[in-house]
Amino acid sequence: MPQTTIFHVDVNSAFLSWKAVYQIKEQGSLVDLREIPSAVGGDEDSRHGVVLAKSIPAKKFGVRTGEPLAQARRKCPQLVVVPPDFPLYVRFSQNFLQILRRYAPVVEPVSIDEAFCDMTGTDLLYGPPIPFAHRLKDIIRKELGFTVNVGISSNKLLAKMASDFEKPDKVHTLFPEEIQSKMWPLPVENLFLVGNSAARKLRSLGIRTIGDLARSDPELLQGYLKKHGETIWRYANGQGDTVVRAEPEEAKCCGNSTTLSHDVTDAGEAKQILLALTETVAARLRMDGKQASRISVGIRSADFVNVSHQTTLDSPTNVTEEIYRTVCTLFSQLWDHSPIRLLSVQTSQLDGGELRQLNLFEDPVKREKLEKLDTAVDAIRSRFGENAIKRACFLDGSPHMTGGLGAAKRRQKGKRPPE
Repeated sequence: MPQTTIFHVDVNSAFLSWKAVYQIKEQGSLVDLREIPSAVGGDEDSRHGVVLAKSIPAKKFGVRTGEPLAQARRKCPQLVVVPPDFPLYVRFSQNFLQILRRYAPVVEPVSIDEAFCDMTGTDLLYGPPIPFAHRLKDIIRKELGFTVNVGISSNKLLAKMASDFEKPDKVHTLFPEEIQSKMWPLPVENLFLVGNSAARKLRSLGIRTIGDLARSDPELLQGYLKKHGETIWRYANGQGDTVVRAEPEEAKCCGNSTTLSHDVTDAGEAKQILLALTETVAARLRMDGKQASRISVGIRSADFVNVSHQTTLDSPTNVTEEIYRTVCTLFSQLWDHSPIRLLSVQTSQLDGGELRQLNLFEDPVKREKLEKLDTAVDAIRSRFGENAIKRACFLDGSPHMTGGLGAAKRRQKGKRPPE
């Protein structure tokens, strides 16, 4: 049986690179945003007025992803700022994934600008994995005009860690036998899923490098960081998933996210925002006649670190309370108490709900009551507006339905913009 070989392919400064390529190839620009101090940034009058991506010349001035644009301009007065263009990003992402699917038997998109590729056994077609990884990144650069990093290993965690080594336009390996020399000397905050809050706790325990974490007592880590402590201990020892899961291109999902007006540090406040997101997502599922089997929660910290956690349900659902209960569990398992900038709720593996597998421990009477409650609430909101009825916890004036779609757009049945 051939050794498992996994690539993690990550676009370098995706939003900025894609805008630069678009300006050069389709608008005839003579200026390459990647070669001047530049950044992609949102509306400076809102919480979206931050640096979403930056060029290498901007980085030399100290410009950081996630910082306010006003602060970035103080560091670099000549900074060129372009607004985000999400339809453009989707188009470039699709072209990027098409090339990966041309060569990899299985491709698992992780986000809009990165994906895992299971390349096990393909050396018979393309030769050894390291030379082919160089060919693959060069093909992407030649055909699409932007660069990528490729990380190679025998599991997904190590492949992702490898792709984060020196950038841009590089290929790196991190096989199990290389962990001690390549990964353990790195600062502990360089490990996947170790945010600022967790790093501070680890440093207070004398754990400064990934190697220190790997050699620590996992029970001690659990005492300080609960389930998260066990997870990052396994990651520090190179233990990760080896299965690359292909999502069909036509796979459907339903989700929403919201950027918060201030950094949230209270679990109760975060869960109330997640409830508002769940209200919107569950209502859309019911409007489309769909039920979801997979639920995921995403968190973006104040320093722009993105993490997510998902689970597959025993039975599909579109009941608000059932989805929210799962969302709260996922959030509690995922959050490391770092200040939160953005929250998201996503549902996938949707079906029409014609057949439903009953759970042995489920109360069918209670579920029927919840379904009838949701139906009644949907009917009231449809007739009198979505603010006609809301949960008591939102009487303080906070939005009770929130996410990427405004209220007016949510009322346009069947006319929602693409996710």
